[in-house]
Amino acid sequence: MKKANRGNLPALIFLFLLLFLWQLGAMRVNAAYILPTPVQILQRLWELREPLFTVHLPATMAVTGIGLLISIGLGLALAVAMDWSPLLQKCLYPVVVASQTIPTTAIAPLFVLWFGYGIWSKVLVTVLITFFPITITVCDGFRSAKVEMSELLATYGATKWDIFLKIKIPCALPYFFSAIKMAIPMSIIGAAIGEWLGSQSGLGYFSRRMMTQLDGAGVFAPIVLLSAAAMLVVALVGLLENKVVKWRGES
Repeated sequence: MKKANRGNLPALIFLFLLLFLWQLGAMRVNAAYILPTPVQILQRLWELREPLFTVHLPATMAVTGIGLLISIGLGLALAVAMDWSPLLQKCLYPVVVASQTIPTTAIAPLFVLWFGYGIWSKVLVTVLITFFPITITVCDGFRSAKVEMSELLATYGATKWDIFLKIKIPCALPYFFSAIKMAIPMSIIGAAIGEWLGSQSGLGYFSRRMMTQLDGAGVFAPIVLLSAAAMLVVALVGLLENKVVKWRGES
């Protein structure tokens, strides 16, 4: 535990220096509606704690959770399909890559027009952003399985399915957790973008509403909350990874 705390010390010192410089710069500008200080943001976060924590944070996390679950299912299905069939890989890979060239801010208003201001328009934005890293990273994890190990199992009569279960899934697990840790912040960003462009609740919607009121600290307060939520969820996934992938770093 002491080693872990010492390992986090440089990051904490760097974060403190950034916040200190931000505080000094904001005090020099002296225009809270443009650049509030970290202290002002924390004060505003405390003042707005009831609507943020009881209404808007649950709405954003619901969109994030549903979108992330769909992205995991879709990403794993595409990764397995591309690994299972070279022909499917040639067909699907360009489509998966092309999906990431669509500007999110351009497609999100269309989702609102098609599905309304409910939760599903925001979920689709989240899925569009997050399924790509899961698909590509897990597919690379399947490819990382050593050919020699697969050939050895095949000589003992193992089927393609046996090789997939015994070799490829364990090899892909570290890649899977890395993809999830990448997808979590992206899913939260996707949910916030969807809420910003068209919603009646959520942290993105709340931040946009504060902007119309020229409340700089109110704009940053939901952003700080989003960042804290993302870091907390990523940390929980990291703990789960340490429990599941115990062979990481072993030969």
